[in-house]
Amino acid sequence: MTAASRSSDPFPPEGLPLEEARRRVLAALTPLAARERLPLAQALGRVSAEPVRAAEAVPGFRASIMDGWAIAEADPPAPDRRWRLVGRSAPGAPFARVLGEGEAIRILTGAPLPEGARRVLPQELVTLEPGGDSLGDPRDAAAIRLTGEAGANPWIRAPDEEAAAGAELLPAGVRLGPAALGRLASCGVAELQVNARPRIALLVSGDELVAAGQARGPGQIWESNGALLAALLERLGYGVSERRVVADDPEALRRALRELAEGCDVVVSTGGVSAGDSDWIRPLLAELGEVGFWKLFLKPGRPFAYGRLGERPFFGLPGNPVAAAITALQLLWPALQTLEGGEVSLLPRLKVRLASALRRGAGRPELARARLQVAADGGLLAVVEGSQASSRIGSLQGADLLLEIPAELGALEAGCELWAQLLRLPLL
Repeated sequence: MTAASRSSDPFPPEGLPLEEARRRVLAALTPLAARERLPLAQALGRVSAEPVRAAEAVPGFRASIMDGWAIAEADPPAPDRRWRLVGRSAPGAPFARVLGEGEAIRILTGAPLPEGARRVLPQELVTLEPGGDSLGDPRDAAAIRLTGEAGANPWIRAPDEEAAAGAELLPAGVRLGPAALGRLASCGVAELQVNARPRIALLVSGDELVAAGQARGPGQIWESNGALLAALLERLGYGVSERRVVADDPEALRRALRELAEGCDVVVSTGGVSAGDSDWIRPLLAELGEVGFWKLFLKPGRPFAYGRLGERPFFGLPGNPVAAAITALQLLWPALQTLEGGEVSLLPRLKVRLASALRRGAGRPELARARLQVAADGGLLAVVEGSQASSRIGSLQGADLLLEIPAELGALEAGCELWAQLLRLPLL
């Protein structure tokens, strides 16, 4: 079966290619309408709901770029030129009168230039004259003399260097990082409108699950998907509003799905989405809403369901923890960004070389977990260690990369070049 025929069938036997699945998910979603107004201190990671403009020019006055001496001459003065000192300008304490020809004032970095001042002389080019010396307090000096070449740069910051009055500081739909918040604060913005974050309900299903800290019975395992997914979503900027662990009982699952859909904007499940005798999620989704597609042409992550639970988007993640985390990154995260009204930002991609040979069977495209290293020649290496089983959470621990291995490739030699997704979020 070709990729094209797989893409046109909502339930292709091999599953949908990842890119087609993402396209279908995002095409079906509409951003939430709700907004809220927040102070800057609470807006980190949120999405701006409307453009933000500068009320005034910033900094709003001409300021010195360095510590030095302000003079009235615009052209670079010749060495040995002398000026009479008449005052001082510091941040928050500007010099109060017009600066005349032949006069100079001591000026500090960021301080306003007075009217008449047209240039700042860097202090290392100036010698203090009687009344002080280069090692004394410059406020005791009576005059200054230029001892070096002034150069063409006047060392003056324009009144609108950061922003002109009315300039757009931020468009709508931008996720707010530290740099954006810092710039808004520098322009006097104290609060802004942001889009509502989607409320997420997380359902974990399985008869074998026992809470961490409790004794396990025969065949039972400690429940970890809830902790893994909730922490991953928190790291991505989305908290889980409600989390439930439910046994593989159709009536209990039906009731939980209905209740979760009533109180949240998106419902996410993990487990019970395959085709076993106890996998009830997909038939219940068909009963209570609609199955958009089922199964991905991907390793790990083949058992995956997307659809609608009433009016709510629904994501049925695999039960194996690694597959659940990876499909959450590939499909759930872009969907949450869309619901929040922001531009979809996927993990950045880069080319890497395998540090050592990797054995695998061809058949499905794979996202393998790897660490990033820098080779002696400066090239980027991907180091794959331990089992890549989708049940082994340890393969995620310390991972820097998701290696994109095409379906047709089998065993891979050391040095093989591959695309990889970088598991890092931007800082600023």
